[in-house]
Amino acid sequence: MLDPELLERITARRAELDELEEQLAKQLAEVRAERDELAVAERVLERMTGQLAEERASTGPVPGQVGGRAVMLIPHRESGVEEDSLPRDYQRILAAVRQAAGPVMAREVGEMVGVDTSVKAKLEPLRSKLIRLVDRGWLRKLPDGRFTTRL
Repeated sequence: MLDPELLERITARRAELDELEEQLAKQLAEVRAERDELAVAERVLERMTGQLAEERASTGPVPGQVGGRAVMLIPHRESGVEEDSLPRDYQRILAAVRQAAGPVMAREVGEMVGVDTSVKAKLEPLRSKLIRLVDRGWLRKLPDGRFTTRL
């Protein structure tokens, strides 16, 4: 004859396991749903990244608006972005720094590209362009204020 206390314990344990199975099944469904969502997000991200790369490759610098005037945006230096995507004056500045024997000051670059370096008002826009090239990764500015090409 079966012990009623043991049968009761087995029944109680079976109920606990059934409840645990339901919880685990629910968690498994949630995990699978989240994995599916992540897979979709990954595919969308890959597609968008590809589209953006194609758009960047097919377009040159895009004119922007500052104070109502059209200005040329300077692209960040990254793989696939060539020097010819820079405006002509920035290309000349970059070439001048590259041709120098070593790091150069803004005044020296101005002399190489034909800027009147005796007038500070004409030198400061050049310095601004040099700093913009540094900010975008095309040049490097040394602590002493000289500019050099990135290695």
